[in-house]
Amino acid sequence: MSAGLNDRQKQIVNMLQRDGEVRIAELKELFSVTDMTLRRDLEKLEQSGILKRTYGGAILVTKDLALRERSTVHILEKERIGQAAARLVNPGESIFIDSGSTTLQIARALPESASITVVTNAIHVAAELGEKRIPTVVIGGVLLETTYGLGGTAAVDSISKLAFDKAFLGTTGLSQLHGFSNSNMLEADIKRSAISRASMSYIVMDHSKFDVNALFSFAALHEVRGIITDRQPSDDWIAAIEAAGIELILA
Repeated sequence: MSAGLNDRQKQIVNMLQRDGEVRIAELKELFSVTDMTLRRDLEKLEQSGILKRTYGGAILVTKDLALRERSTVHILEKERIGQAAARLVNPGESIFIDSGSTTLQIARALPESASITVVTNAIHVAAELGEKRIPTVVIGGVLLETTYGLGGTAAVDSISKLAFDKAFLGTTGLSQLHGFSNSNMLEADIKRSAISRASMSYIVMDHSKFDVNALFSFAALHEVRGIITDRQPSDDWIAAIEAAGIELILA
């Protein structure tokens, strides 16, 4: 959305991502603004395709938000996560970075002319790396409008012929029952394939993704090397992560 979102609207988006719905009565108490102001906020977010207004509130249209909108949510946290992930990349390595607003921050955090090779299915990640003169391989496939990523059979086949030292992947959510999941089937296929071809896989996710479950699971907790996040999760999650024998890296 060209006009961008103000801080209150960004907080509303955060609440929608976390809870799936918001109520005007609760928003009015939280922000101390008028009903009319909140209705205008919801109208703007509805026009951008993020929510659908209901009687007394709004619901999230889909968890697969357009990249341009997700890029405004938890941006400082995502920048820290991207910087922490970039510090794990060593000279000479071949890495995979998938599409998403958090993984984009990894590309932005990598140093210019880094002596690595990056494989990606994300047009926006490739553009960032090209400006930094980092050797980049872009796999082909069908363009996914919400993420600027490439998916489908061609993309999965391309990944199956490669081998990575590390893969960095985003996720829609993480639940104890279903592990890491994504709201888009083609994106989930890419992530699953990349994990199978990487010596180490890291999931980059801000704190709002814990206890969130999307339709398509792509990995169990123990199938990755670690999680890079911005905030220490609950004691239950710390115990689950320790039991799975994976790293928890706080950015």
